[in-house]
Amino acid sequence: MHRHGYKGRKFGRETDQRTALTRGLMRSLFKYQAINTTLAKAKEIRRPAEKLITLAKRGDLASRRLVIARLDDTEMGNYLVDVIAPQVKRDSGYLRIERNGFRVGDNTEMATISFVDDIKDMPKPAKKAATKAAPKAEKKADKKEEK
Repeated sequence: MHRHGYKGRKFGRETDQRTALTRGLMRSLFKYQAINTTLAKAKEIRRPAEKLITLAKRGDLASRRLVIARLDDTEMGNYLVDVIAPQVKRDSGYLRIERNGFRVGDNTEMATISFVDDIKDMPKPAKKAATKAAPKAEKKADKKEEK
């Protein structure tokens, strides 16, 4: 028997669980810029994550919607398109996998997957205080005095 034409690792999970695992790992990777996981999982998420980064670099509305749909997270999809993708300076090979040794419990080989380029978080704009609500209260008080 041969294993021709069977792409990807199964990780002992069903398809929906495997998809959820991949999406979760990619969301964590984009949020923290580096994650520590097993070597097999790091190798498995590298390809779809790099495809998402390439898609996010286009930056148009259709690409943004595809990224959000594939990550299943609006906030992280927008973060990838607005913050991470503009900072990536290469055409491909955005991620690096470094081996970390073996896990103590089951001797599984561990790895860190991270961005090759340095990604900096953009500061979030400070929220403005709700100063508009106070003048409305003063106007109501003025109207009551006039009557």
